[in-house]
Amino acid sequence: MGLLDKLRGEFVDIVEWVDDTNHTLVWRFPRYQNEIKNGAQLIVRPGQVALFVDRGRIADVFQPGMYSLTTANLPILSTLQGWKFGFESPFKAECYFISTRQITDLKWGTPQPIMLRDADFGPIRLRAFGTYALKAADPRALLTGLVGTDGVFEADEVGELLRSLIATSFAQLVGEAHIAALDLAANYQQLSEQLRKRVQEKIDDEYGLELPQCLIVNVSLPPEVEKALDTRSSIGVMGDLGKFQQYQLGQAMLAGAQNPGGLAAAGAGIGVGMAMAQQMGQAMAPAAPPPPPVPPFFVAVNGQTQGPFPLAQLAQAIQSGQVQAATLVYGGGTSAWTPASQVPVLAPYFAAPPPPPPPPPPPAK
Repeated sequence: MGLLDKLRGEFVDIVEWVDDTNHTLVWRFPRYQNEIKNGAQLIVRPGQVALFVDRGRIADVFQPGMYSLTTANLPILSTLQGWKFGFESPFKAECYFISTRQITDLKWGTPQPIMLRDADFGPIRLRAFGTYALKAADPRALLTGLVGTDGVFEADEVGELLRSLIATSFAQLVGEAHIAALDLAANYQQLSEQLRKRVQEKIDDEYGLELPQCLIVNVSLPPEVEKALDTRSSIGVMGDLGKFQQYQLGQAMLAGAQNPGGLAAAGAGIGVGMAMAQQMGQAMAPAAPPPPPVPPFFVAVNGQTQGPFPLAQLAQAIQSGQVQAATLVYGGGTSAWTPASQVPVLAPYFAAPPPPPPPPPPPAK
């Protein structure tokens, strides 16, 4: 091989990217000090975009197709390089391939439980997880905002950022939606679309990325709460206690027939079944309603109104001497300022304590 042939071998005459990965967003064509030959073939496959960068500045962008790299196809690069009358020699420029297809098997989740106030359960903790799809929407913004000089940029490199954005947006979304925890499953589709739009607003212009999909797969309660719900559901499924008692009797008789003890075992089983049914009936019997709560009180102190104070706190103040019998109070069922000792619910706290019991009689001699 002659010297001329060897020099020709140092020049790149085909620029392409055969993507055999599923998560690569950006790939830089490796030149290894080689120069791109004038007239080299650029092959941009479907789902790709090629960008030429000259000394840190984005020059020409190529959509899918096959191109011959000449001054006619590189107008911006030709201007940057100063090729006023065309070029015949090889040139150096960085070529980045951007994948524009969707990456669909990405997952997100809440790293810590989300504290919410639920209409049914009060304060609760929720966890959630789901999937999302990612694609490059603006190759220029992606290259300048995230990639920089990175030769290979994977979706995992931006995955931590996206998962944090999704988790934060999800917490804000469910907090503002005020949907009961038991009704979240019926709203997964609506919440998923709202979640996608919120995250898209945060990454659209700055990072050049797009979220075609962002799905909520599951929202779960803590294990102890789920166990309590299962117990509550089991009691509700039993329904008629009479039918449950009949079922227990039938099961006990069947066990007695299969047991060598015969009727004695069956009798014991029946007794156990009836006892269980009776205990469950007592446990599920409606309890007497609690007494209505006493409205809170306001107290007049030096001509100023203080409060409100619940009954228990006001009772402690009476016992400690902070509230006297003549202290004016309002509330607790009264319609006007009234001395504390004249309010029915407070009067017992001002009653004189019973006298001490008499001493025990002396022991008989």
